[in-house]
Amino acid sequence: MKKTLEVLGMVCPFPLIEAKEAMKDLSSGDELEVQFDCTQGTESIPRWAAEEGHEVVEYEQLGEAAWTITVKKK
Repeated sequence: MKKTLEVLGMVCPFPLIEAKEAMKDLSSGDELEVQFDCTQGTESIPRWAAEEGHEVVEYEQLGEAAWTITVKKK
């Protein structure tokens, strides 16, 4: 299953907080696609995923200040 979390316009650290909350509802192997536009998220979201043992399966810059990171739950 893949869930999309659209947090464009949210100021850091809220995209990360929302991602943590959304991840709780997913099962192992599910993917969470986080769409965001706060620069700090480009570091904080992958770092959080690594610390939790999740896998970043996709990382894409959508625009000048917009990204999507897909995290696969461990």
